[in-house]
Amino acid sequence: METVKTALFETLMESAVPNESGGFTFTLEGKSYKIKDTLEISKIAQDHGYIIIY
Repeated sequence: METVKTALFETLMESAVPNESGGFTFTLEGKSYKIKDTLEISKIAQDHGYIIIY
């Protein structure tokens, strides 16, 4: 049986921490991503199999 993963966009945003390059460091499931815009969070979460709730 496959697990369905859902996440609130606001909750994911809380995992985005400003970094020294003017962007953000976003961590999901133990993997860190350097992003320039928080809108990239949705794509990353979807790549991890999440359904995003806005």
